Amino acid sequence: MISTQDWADTRLIWSYHQMGHVPRPCSVAIGLGSHDLGVAETAAEFYERGMAPLLVFTGATSPTTRERMPRGEAVHYRERALELGVPSSAVLVEPRARNTGENITFSRELLHEAGVDVTSVLLISKPYEERRAYATARKLWPGVEIVSASSPMKLEDYVDSIGDARLVIDMLVGALQRLLVYPEQGFMISQPVPDEVTEAYERLCRRGFTSRLLRDDAGQARSQTRR
Repeated sequence: MISTQDWADTRLIWSYHQMGHVPRPCSVAIGLGSHDLGVAETAAEFYERGMAPLLVFTGATSPTTRERMPRGEAVHYRERALELGVPSSAVLVEPRARNTGENITFSRELLHEAGVDVTSVLLISKPYEERRAYATARKLWPGVEIVSASSPMKLEDYVDSIGDARLVIDMLVGALQRLLVYPEQGFMISQPVPDEVTEAYERLCRRGFTSRLLRDDAGQARSQTRR
């Protein structure tokens, strides 16, 4: 049972994960691979609005996408963008990345090899991955301006689109844990986390929303926060 307090805590974390950037024209738009084809649809919309002359879709497969996207996340994203009218000449595919760091690193390499001059990136992710994507890109691509974006959705609408409320909460909790621990491991820049967000995260961990948490060597969920 998901309680009223659980939902209140989840809304706090959902709001924190979103950067609130206003999309603007950039050198390129990069769509980060996942189970969510909405990323490709948002990228296609930005292309049609003239926000980027070139799209890069990046991502291999994962346990959660292997059946739904057997040809790889980036390939399926490209196919969806072409269905929506984006010309094939405006799409590059990076099919190897298996995490956010590789998404950024391999996309950067691909654009360099293609001779694309990049000064700004419209970085498109799932709604609850905006901040993680931004923090990772700022660490791995420091000389480029990053504008973080996603499909404009309310939490309730996103839950309906996934069809599993508990899984969505688990994913939001897992994404926040990475924002807390990855900076110390050099994977992303550090960002301030309001106390109310940290407290909401800790309550949800205690309530058992832990399936997407990183595990320690003994296989236990590492829910501790930094003080």
